[in-house]
Amino acid sequence: MTGDHQTLALVLFSVFVAVTLAITTWVSRDRHGSAEEFYAGGRLFSPMENGFAIAGDYMSAASFLGISGLIALYGYDGMLYSVGFLVAWLVVLLLVAELVRNCGRFTLADVVAARMAERPVRIAAGTSSVAVSVLYLVAQMVGAGSLVALLLGGTGEAARTWTVIGVGALMVIYVSLGGMRATTWIQIVKAVLLMAGTVALTVLVLVRFHGDVNSLLSTAAERSGHGSAFLGPGLRYGGDWTARLDFISLGLALVLGTAGLPHILSRFYTVPTARAARRSVVWSIGLIGGFYLMTIVLGFGAAALIGSAEVRASSASGNTAVPLLALDLGGGAGSTGGTVLFAVVAAVAFATILAVVAGITLASSASVAHDLYASLRRPGRRQYGEVAVARVAAAVIGAVAIGLGLLASDLNVAFLVGLAFAVAASANLPVLLYSLFWRRFTTRGAVWSVYGGLVPAVLLVLFSPVVSGSPEALFPGVDFQLFPLQNPGVVSIPLGFLAGWLGAVTSPEPPDEARHAETEVRALTGAGAV
Repeated sequence: MTGDHQTLALVLFSVFVAVTLAITTWVSRDRHGSAEEFYAGGRLFSPMENGFAIAGDYMSAASFLGISGLIALYGYDGMLYSVGFLVAWLVVLLLVAELVRNCGRFTLADVVAARMAERPVRIAAGTSSVAVSVLYLVAQMVGAGSLVALLLGGTGEAARTWTVIGVGALMVIYVSLGGMRATTWIQIVKAVLLMAGTVALTVLVLVRFHGDVNSLLSTAAERSGHGSAFLGPGLRYGGDWTARLDFISLGLALVLGTAGLPHILSRFYTVPTARAARRSVVWSIGLIGGFYLMTIVLGFGAAALIGSAEVRASSASGNTAVPLLALDLGGGAGSTGGTVLFAVVAAVAFATILAVVAGITLASSASVAHDLYASLRRPGRRQYGEVAVARVAAAVIGAVAIGLGLLASDLNVAFLVGLAFAVAASANLPVLLYSLFWRRFTTRGAVWSVYGGLVPAVLLVLFSPVVSGSPEALFPGVDFQLFPLQNPGVVSIPLGFLAGWLGAVTSPEPPDEARHAETEVRALTGAGAV
């Protein structure tokens, strides 16, 4: 890219970082340091504010960069991500939003521990929440690296490395200083910027084709190199039984995984009532639905105007399709319009990454402090406050995510998020649904459900083509692949439900009918909710 691109984009990056740091500093002056303030922002946000923040949390680099890139490369098959991410919100709205707000206080473990033995349940749920969060963070780090590598052109791996480190450092600052309140306002600002940028690009794509969607699709098919097959199923997930099973596995993970994501569940605690939580989800569905429809236009627009081959040449996984599309829509390389639009889109994408990273880091550090530390600390030893532990945890989790993000730098960000969704759907969703709806559920069932989904999901990913045995793997030079599918959801999600059922029916501990009844009344009516 030219020096103009670099200068303008870096200026816009700097402006956004300065504004968000100012928000964090301003908010941190007013806080009183309580756990409720740090984890839930004092529960003072309105449904509209929280809806925008949820949308800002959910519309990640995987959505903006990864999905459009996959559609540009694989056409119809890439649209599965858009459809899966959107349909998942119906599960959240109908099954968990209001009930989780009524039953919990800060984290997923609060909901399960309401009717179980606290210590083992909190340790299990806290462990799975951290695992899901780290996987999700890696995807955001990869997106940041891809974006800046494109922006700075031939400066090598050093720029990508320092970008990932810089994003990690910023997220630790946001979380440590500002907690949930600063994170929420950063997400609201980011959601507005992202929607504005996406609407502008979508309008420009449709104007280029005079509003003729058929012309857009046919041109995309022509320039994809695959002809009419680009517009039909099977280009990525067709062929042999393995690819088709991968398609089913990914679909299950995307649709069921959202309801188990720790950073999404924690957003329901930032509003004062369960009714406000449900209205937040309605707001977010409107924003997210419109956004995912527009990613389809952007993906096919990139295929039509840039060409699939050129997108793949810039980034093998397609992560740079949208910035390249912006450059073309603005007038091409070297033009003032192209320079400005490219820089704006790059800055919006960077803002997207920072905001999502802050939300995930906050949720995972809350799990470490509120669930793991609170359960594992020993009486008689020096005790540290939960908020202090959460701040240290944010730094440690940030360091782990930076390391893994550098390792996975060549993988598609939407694909990486699909893995996080699979782990969330396998470990968190079964225990959440059993706790809310099954009268005979027990502590052993809860612990078995979490580990019965988490361990298989992680092991299957480790022994899948994602890690070894293929040219696109993390370690392409070695081969210890044993599991043929790239996404483990079709196996690990049923195992999570089965393990929970087995643990409950074989448990020597009788189900606590009274606590279940109390939890049920609280979940459905809000009586006694925090």
